[in-house]
Amino acid sequence: MFVISLPALLRSLRFACVLVVCATVGLSQGPEFHARRQALRNQVHGVIVLSGNQESLEDIYSARARFFQDPNFFYLTGWQEPGAKLLLDSRREILFLPPHDADREKWTGPRHASSDPGITELTGFEKVLPLKRFDEELGNADPTDAATVRKELARFRMKKSAAEIATIQRSVDATVAAHLAAWKRAAPGVYEYQVAAAMAAVYLDRGCERGAFAPMVASGPNAVFLHYEINNRRMQPGELLLMDVGAECAGYAADVTRTIPVDGRFTPRQRELYNTVLGAQKAVIEAVKPGVTIGRETPQSLQNVALAWLNSHGHDLHGHPLGKYFTHGISHHIGLEVHDAADPSAPLEEGNVISVEPGLYIPEEQIGIRIEDMVLVTRDGVRVLTAALPKEAADIERLMTQ
Repeated sequence: MFVISLPALLRSLRFACVLVVCATVGLSQGPEFHARRQALRNQVHGVIVLSGNQESLEDIYSARARFFQDPNFFYLTGWQEPGAKLLLDSRREILFLPPHDADREKWTGPRHASSDPGITELTGFEKVLPLKRFDEELGNADPTDAATVRKELARFRMKKSAAEIATIQRSVDATVAAHLAAWKRAAPGVYEYQVAAAMAAVYLDRGCERGAFAPMVASGPNAVFLHYEINNRRMQPGELLLMDVGAECAGYAADVTRTIPVDGRFTPRQRELYNTVLGAQKAVIEAVKPGVTIGRETPQSLQNVALAWLNSHGHDLHGHPLGKYFTHGISHHIGLEVHDAADPSAPLEEGNVISVEPGLYIPEEQIGIRIEDMVLVTRDGVRVLTAALPKEAADIERLMTQ
């Protein structure tokens, strides 16, 4: 048996906690964060200042809000605690940390300060200073315009590294497992929130810290609303269930949607519309390659590929083409944010991770269908990261009724 002082115990716990966090985000990415900072310094000449997100006392006391780090700050530092600042220039990389606050840490648990033993090894910065030194270190320098820095970071974040792709795949795999669990949970009489809970239990159990966004579990008439998040309706026989749910693992998001029949079998009309959406998705995935665009800017854009398919395959109850019922964009970049930073006018390039998500939303028929996969743009095409989750109507029915 040995005795350890309370301050020493807190320091020990504080260090242990961060090691756990670093293991979660991938300690192997430490050098990668440094490489990102160096790339930004090479691209943006001058003084670069970024501030991490703050955490107010109201956030702490309310017990409703959880701290989220600014994605750009995390991208460059890997640091997940509030109140930090970053200073970069041609000579220096400095991380500034707020001091310990005993009263606040009674609520939040141990936090880190520049005076902690081993702080440089922990952060990956050779120079870590107290936040009160920021103005002194900045001096009379005029920081580079924030909009310029954000634009450059968006360009960097669009192209994912091998380490980022591996982390995203982990989020994807947990999300796929969550969707498969939902197919077993869904049934007439079950509430939407029960399906959402079943999905969260799976991806949390697989080591993901949280959902990448509020789960959208929309049955029957709710599925025509693009961002339905209430999740309080009881499912009925003969309806479709649209689930747009993604896990976030180590800071990286997944975003996957499937639409299934609540009682395990599509009606003929549901299957007809479902296969139309699926055909549009396959056409878009086939078109993904470096050089194409997402939006409507060019005739060969992914948005136009989807619209052309939907307008030439199937009709509404009045004989009109279906394209007008596709009311959102076909794709967005995914990474540290579910709608990740990106240059909207830039053509796709190798290393981009995007969604492909055509849909039809027909209020008159109380039918909403969306099929969303995540794909990695490769040198000459695409790799579907979510390929393990079935999407053929017959496969869905088979798995739901097993």
